Amino acid sequence: MGSYLCLHLSHSFSKLSTLHRTANSLLSKSSSFFQHHRCSYSDRVVSASASIDAKELRSTDLVALEYADLNLPYKDSGELGHVRIRQHVNPLSSSNIVPVQVPDWNEVYKDPTLPLMVDIGCGSGRFLLWLARRNNDSGNYLGLEIRQKLVKRAEFWVKELALSNIHFMFANATVSFKQLVSTYPGPLVLVSILCPDPHFKKRHQKRRVVQKPLVDSIVKGLMHGGKVFVQSDVLEVALDLRNQFDAELDVLQHIDTIDPSVPCNEEGWLLNNPMGIRTEREIHAEFEGAKIYRRMYQKRYDSGMEI
Repeated sequence: MGSYLCLHLSHSFSKLSTLHRTANSLLSKSSSFFQHHRCSYSDRVVSASASIDAKELRSTDLVALEYADLNLPYKDSGELGHVRIRQHVNPLSSSNIVPVQVPDWNEVYKDPTLPLMVDIGCGSGRFLLWLARRNNDSGNYLGLEIRQKLVKRAEFWVKELALSNIHFMFANATVSFKQLVSTYPGPLVLVSILCPDPHFKKRHQKRRVVQKPLVDSIVKGLMHGGKVFVQSDVLEVALDLRNQFDAELDVLQHIDTIDPSVPCNEEGWLLNNPMGIRTEREIHAEFEGAKIYRRMYQKRYDSGMEI
């Protein structure tokens, strides 16, 4: 598969030199894969929209199309029923500031030594499920989400799909990420933070998930050559994400400095989504005409930082 992540997960921690030698080719392949993905996606949208009886195509229809091959059940179970999504959660509330218990990784994953991707604020989990099913033998996936009902439903879907390389946890990444990652037996190859809660009000910005301690934990936990992918449809939030990770450029490099052929605009935002599939929020935002601001960083091989 042509995306950065899918190709990275096929390499083990013991093959860092191979990762280094092939970095440029991985990045160039991702662009062509993205174009193919978007073309096939457009074809599906046209085909599906033609079959919708005289009704306007909605962003929810596009989400269903994007993730159609997962074939997830609409009705989860009698216990879960319809899951109402609470958009805003206070991560500083008493129930969310207690670190979660570290799971037994041997029980969570079939092979806990495989490279790991962590998606912080994974939402419904469809994005991570899509990736996990396509890399069932080459990588593990961990979704951290602060809305418990979404985690419960995502875990139900994991069982429905019979996947042994993905796990979801109800957790506040700000307080739990470091401990979780430091105990994982394999290498951390990628961390994604995609359209996090903006917390617009100035007095609430301390609730934003990306704060200096989390950035430090991500940078330290990544293997050399590992990546961080961030994006937002809110420019203010995207700039905050960018500033936080640009402050670590002694350890991180933005992806276009490694391969200048990676398409970015004049402001340094990635023009394409490198993952091979869009998140639900990304689909909704683009449907409404919003711009997505993306950055991807790679940990330097010569950083000298312990992992």
